[in-house]
Amino acid sequence: MQTFHQAPPLSLYIHLPWCLKKCPYCDFNSHEVPASGFEEKLYINALINDLKFELNRIEGRKIVSIFFGGGTPSLFLPESIDQLLNSIQAQLNFDLDIEITLEANPGAVEAAKFHEYKAMGINRLSLGIQSFNDQSLTLLGRIHNANEAKKAIELSREAGFENFNLDLMFGLPNQKIDDVLTDLKQAVDYSPTHISWYQLTIEPNTIFGSKPPKLPSDDVIWSMQEKGQVFLKKNDFEQYEVSAYAKDNYRSIHNINYWQFGDYLGIGAGSHGKITSIINSQIERYVRHKIPARYIELVDLKNSITEKKVLETKEVPLEFMMNALRLTDGVTENLFFERTGLPIKTIEKELMIAKNRNLLDYHNKRIKPSFRGHRYLNDLLHVFMK
Repeated sequence: MQTFHQAPPLSLYIHLPWCLKKCPYCDFNSHEVPASGFEEKLYINALINDLKFELNRIEGRKIVSIFFGGGTPSLFLPESIDQLLNSIQAQLNFDLDIEITLEANPGAVEAAKFHEYKAMGINRLSLGIQSFNDQSLTLLGRIHNANEAKKAIELSREAGFENFNLDLMFGLPNQKIDDVLTDLKQAVDYSPTHISWYQLTIEPNTIFGSKPPKLPSDDVIWSMQEKGQVFLKKNDFEQYEVSAYAKDNYRSIHNINYWQFGDYLGIGAGSHGKITSIINSQIERYVRHKIPARYIELVDLKNSITEKKVLETKEVPLEFMMNALRLTDGVTENLFFERTGLPIKTIEKELMIAKNRNLLDYHNKRIKPSFRGHRYLNDLLHVFMK
């Protein structure tokens, strides 16, 4: 039986689902802006009201981070983001060191927007660069070019953002190892505090899924990853998760809370949430309607959640491990107990199997993926599938 003695940290995720163009690799819930535009005011009001309906779930708990994701949040007017943020602050308790991140894409930003974001309390930007190579950007279906990517970074710094993340991809069509290192070098030269560097994967419900491009071989991709990791470490970017690299003291609070099986409210079309109830000794997951127009209608009916599930006790250890084992430092036994409500003996057998297969470093009450375990993460997770 699960027993929770304290609630985990709580984050807020806000989904802003529109893009100027849908990228062929993207399987996120994003929608191209129609010729007639999108209902920005109606959507912002829906988000504000949706949050009000969620307050009884969290019982006055503090928010440690807010993440505006998409889609392309920077398509929204700064005054809309400001209205939303003010309403959130009026309804929720903010942690003293709250991290507030907004995703922005080159080609959908301008200098004035960055200054306004900073003034309203956004203290972290995440810029969707993906590559500094124009050919790669074209193959990825991005709406910006390399010069616009560089300009967006410069604008963010001019606006006073010291804490910013750059999103980059590798394993792209026609990409060589030298191209990968050139992308990383250009990124590092801009002195970001955080780099999200991840491999292009072909997802089934995407344009690439139906018409897959020719990608580099697995061996070449592995070499890209090895050489890229060496380069990032040499430049003081420590890997703390499968695809996240940060300077000292700049690990993303929002990311860490997610991977450590913390709680998060999700509002917006297609958003996901996870809430731990101490009173009911249970963990609940939920999903909101993904079509923006219908989501707005359902919020008015106080019925925007389309899927809801209380995790069964037997499901919780795997759910925890699917998140925690992405962290390079792993987690403590005590964190497993705090976040799952279960004693460590629940997974004792699986821990020893993984350790004996050299997939896990398990000693001093710390559960940490080995080098082999990180490389073959699916094999490691399979051990915990009951």
